[in-house]
Amino acid sequence: MKFGPSRNELKLRLAISLAGLGLMAAALAMHGIPSGPALVEVVGIAGVFFGATAVLSAWRLWKGPGA
Repeated sequence: MKFGPSRNELKLRLAISLAGLGLMAAALAMHGIPSGPALVEVVGIAGVFFGATAVLSAWRLWKGPGA
């Protein structure tokens, strides 16, 4: 890959994203699902960020070089 992240960086991004999703799920399991604006902020924004980063990193790793 001439431009873009290396495979090691993609693996790091995937690991951090999965850890973030896991920590968010653990926090929700321990403290319950918040109501109101906190639901959108915590679950929505963080979930979309970590989820999208994990999916895109996994996709790039699966597709191989040049994807």
